[in-house]
Amino acid sequence: MDVRLVNVGLGNMVAAHRIVCIVSPESAPIKRLISDARDRGKLIDATYGRRTRAVIVTDSGHVILSHVHRETVAHRLMGRETPAEEAVER
Repeated sequence: MDVRLVNVGLGNMVAAHRIVCIVSPESAPIKRLISDARDRGKLIDATYGRRTRAVIVTDSGHVILSHVHRETVAHRLMGRETPAEEAVER
C-alpha cells in the first residue's frame, strides 16, 4: 500500500488517508475536543510550543495540533502548493 504523508508543519507528517477534518482551534466545541483528547491520551501536540493554528482529527480519534494554518495543510493534502511555498522555491 502506498502511504502519502502530509507535512503538518515543523517537519511533522501525518498519513493523508487517516485525516478526517482540519479545523480552526478558536471555537468552544473544538477546545472541548482538544481537552477530551488530552484526557484520553489521544492528543498529539506538533506545535513545539508555538501558537496552534490548525486542529487535525484522524479516523483513529487522535487530535493533532499544528502550527501551520489550516488552509496550508488543506492545500498540502490536495497536493497543491500555497503561494508562500511557491515563492520559496523560486
